[in-house]
Amino acid sequence: MKSGVRLKLLRRTLRERRALAQHVREIKVPRLQPDGELTEPKTLDLVASLVMTCPNLERLIGFYPIYGHNFDRLTHALSTRPNLKEHIWIIGENASITERSMKQLPPGLMDMEQAGSFLHFHDWWYSLSTLFLCSQKQGVLERDVFVQTLYRLPALRHLCISSFDVDDFDDVTLQSLPPLESLRLQDLEGVTFWGISEFSRTKSAKKIRQLSLINLDITYLSAISNILLHLISLHRFTLVQESSPEVAVGDLVFQPVIASQQLQYMHWDILLPGSGNENLSRSIRAGGFPKLRTLRAPSDHDGQLQMVCRPRAQIVLPSDKYSKAYRASDDSGAGGLPRTLFTARKQAQQRIEDARSGVQFRVVVEDEGVVQEIFDIPGFMGTIGSRIAYNLESDVPGKDNALIDFPDLISGSKEVSLRDGCTGMWNASHHAGKKWWNHTERYRYHPIDLQRFF
Repeated sequence: MKSGVRLKLLRRTLRERRALAQHVREIKVPRLQPDGELTEPKTLDLVASLVMTCPNLERLIGFYPIYGHNFDRLTHALSTRPNLKEHIWIIGENASITERSMKQLPPGLMDMEQAGSFLHFHDWWYSLSTLFLCSQKQGVLERDVFVQTLYRLPALRHLCISSFDVDDFDDVTLQSLPPLESLRLQDLEGVTFWGISEFSRTKSAKKIRQLSLINLDITYLSAISNILLHLISLHRFTLVQESSPEVAVGDLVFQPVIASQQLQYMHWDILLPGSGNENLSRSIRAGGFPKLRTLRAPSDHDGQLQMVCRPRAQIVLPSDKYSKAYRASDDSGAGGLPRTLFTARKQAQQRIEDARSGVQFRVVVEDEGVVQEIFDIPGFMGTIGSRIAYNLESDVPGKDNALIDFPDLISGSKEVSLRDGCTGMWNASHHAGKKWWNHTERYRYHPIDLQRFF
């Protein structure tokens, strides 16, 4: 069966049955080309024609072409769907913008037509609540376009911004964000610890319930303290970076150094050893997180964070022993520092076994001064009475990385593989033989909830 035939059949059905098309809320489009290749215009036109048949469409799933500031029918079709709930922009390189960048400095790399077109795409999205903005291959989206875009979306509540240059998104742009409930900032060179700290004091940040800071290299622990102090509605907090946030020289240290009265879930992943893990564990012991229930720390070097959590008898998963990554986890890279979940679980389990090999308590039973029995109670790793669960499982089941990332969302390598999909054998017994049941194999799609990113 030729590529795209199923989409054409679906389009014909929806065009003939308008009443049915009005009830379509989601469309899952198969990946029709491998990762890294530009989507062919005819493919975009086909998907666009399918989108236009569904007036109440809310989500287009599994198909995220690169937008290079050039007109395409799919982007235009999506811009006319007023009920759209979520959209993912992958901003790619544009030849004219690249040429202008060789002659001038930003701002002004995007011409008026490019900026105006991008802004007008958002004019009808009154119901859009989730927006992802990701730069790929030097994609440019200038500061004023950022701000104007976000304020054209009255229902926006969940925002993810990733991989933009310092000239596109910086501390000043961060202060201009609208009120949000979920925010993920990832790989942004222009965002500093000062900008994050100042943003936490703005009115727009007061209602944030989920905050993820990925690879922003926050230098000082005081910035994290200000975030947790001022974001009074924060329930989930994620921090991932290589360097450890430290206490500034000359600052007085009172425990808890960092604290939050409402936080329930924390992902804390600091690759290089430092005082960050120690200060967090001391803050927890000092009662700084009374409502914290889950702590995920893949880079818990000395087990200090595992020690403040509820003891567990086993933390490795049954499937770990079948994983090549788990068997080879002794070579964890970066001087033996753990970053993968397989390595983290193996080291955490080893700490449990080491603690169990010793004697924590010894109970001596006496009768009239005569020792009758002696019971040795083995040790454990953790704190009895703690309400915090120590978690080392991935956002995406089966993955070795703790956090879900853009490749998990946009990668279509499994869908374009012809080895792992449906073969049509379920009706191979038809009397017409192979001509009846044979068709292009498809990978079984597993939907990803975008809320996992926050």
